[in-house]
Amino acid sequence: MPKAKGKKRRQKFAYGLNRKRLYRNARRKAAPRIECSHIRHAWDATKSVAQNLAEMGLAGDPNKAVPIGKRRLQCFFSRSIQRMETDSDGQQQEKTLVRKPYVLSEMEFEASLPEKKSNTLSKDLIDYVRYMIQNHGENYKEMARDEKNYYQDTPKQIKSKINVYKNFYPEEYRDFVASLKQEKMDVQ
Repeated sequence: MPKAKGKKRRQKFAYGLNRKRLYRNARRKAAPRIECSHIRHAWDATKSVAQNLAEMGLAGDPNKAVPIGKRRLQCFFSRSIQRMETDSDGQQQEKTLVRKPYVLSEMEFEASLPEKKSNTLSKDLIDYVRYMIQNHGENYKEMARDEKNYYQDTPKQIKSKINVYKNFYPEEYRDFVASLKQEKMDVQ
């Protein structure tokens, strides 16, 4: 069965397309995604990066925003005094107008929130440490010879794992040790 007539024809160059506009739109769509949601929602694609950041009250270059250096510090103060004098005359005014101050306030509020503790120990390590403490107390040499010491940890390695557990869960460790003391008291 023969193929359809239009399927075999080769593509011709489309002279009517505006290639410059297509390229510009493709670049804009492929622009990197801004991670911070506050900045992303306030971002204006028609303006430059420096203009967008200035409108939000953010610095594009932190080295220019906050000058550092003891030698340059004296020069900086003398220049700022000269600028103040010119400002009082009314000749020069270099102030950037912050049109979107809510972005900065939202970011400050988000930064002031307490950080959630995301790192935790594995369940296997917690069980291992509890087993070792329960059976051997503070005797790390016995722990190293225990048959449950699958990874053949040395006494120092076991001690460091127990210290990590103490640092991550101090309340649980205290309660666990107190319960072990209670059990020993009940047995005697």
